Amino acid sequence: MRRMFWLGIGVLTGVVLSRKAGTKAQAFTPAGVAANLGDAISELASAVGSFGADVRAGMSEREGELREVVDRANDPGRHSSYSRSTDRVSQSRERRSWEAEDGTVRNRRARRAGS
Repeated sequence: MRRMFWLGIGVLTGVVLSRKAGTKAQAFTPAGVAANLGDAISELASAVGSFGADVRAGMSEREGELREVVDRANDPGRHSSYSRSTDRVSQSRERRSWEAEDGTVRNRRARRAGS
């Protein structure tokens, strides 16, 4: 009985190892290498596409911010350069206080930097 048990264990081990060796050998055949290369290229294309989407989103966001600044600067109610310069100072103070309270701008910059 003991011999049958060890024979069964040996046969099972041999089957498992031969299957693993077969899959490893398949990876080194031309078809296996092509499949691995194809997977790598599709992953790279996906990463490039996602990067492009992030860049486009950032560009549109920044464009909106710049349009807002230009619209404020072209406001017909402002005529003197003194009022424009004081408005810029007050706007920068408001923006700094808004950034400190909300934190979204800093978070956005951290995401862009990869942190």
